[in-house]
Amino acid sequence: MKLHHCVGARSFRPLWALEALELPYDLAMLPFPPRVHAKDYFALNPLGTIPLFEDGETRMTESAAICEYLAARHGAGGLGVRPDEAEYGRYLNALHFGEATLTFPQTLVLRYGRFEPPERRNPGLVEDYARWFLSRLKGFGTVLGDRPFVCAGRFTAADISIGYALMLAEFAGLGEQLPDFARTYWEGLKAEPSYARALAAERRAAEAQGVSPVPSPLGG
Repeated sequence: MKLHHCVGARSFRPLWALEALELPYDLAMLPFPPRVHAKDYFALNPLGTIPLFEDGETRMTESAAICEYLAARHGAGGLGVRPDEAEYGRYLNALHFGEATLTFPQTLVLRYGRFEPPERRNPGLVEDYARWFLSRLKGFGTVLGDRPFVCAGRFTAADISIGYALMLAEFAGLGEQLPDFARTYWEGLKAEPSYARALAAERRAAEAQGVSPVPSPLGG
């Protein structure tokens, strides 16, 4: 298995899943954004986005889907939730909520608050989408309640998906606005040994491959 990754990008989700499952993999680091700084990457991924995950003949580019694939294909039931378990629907919903609902608005906050040239930045848009993210996150707090993990009484790929959205919030400068429940939940996820292993693997690979270890958290 091989994961193409930019530091801090959405590809951190499958990296974290690979470490949680203790699977062997190759980590190919790319400068951000690869479609600008690594033109030959288009030959591998015509979208030019991060991540790209390869497992034999399988090619995948959606971070939450890769986590779902790893949990189902290689996780022996540990990182996923089986269809016959009571909270299977809750698991799938949270897995995709982390990307579709929580990460999407933050990419606009980052793009129009930080990455675009000054003349294209849009403070009003940044404020609107930051408020959107925080509103949806507050709703998730009602769903989560006082659980340490989102479903099935254990750490799953759904926690990785939502955890990355909270990681991105820190990159985007929204960390101080996270509600108390989200801070508590995120601290618990960061205590998972696989999180530290994923960060360490990212840094080692970046340094070995001559890529800046500073996060550039957009990706694909």
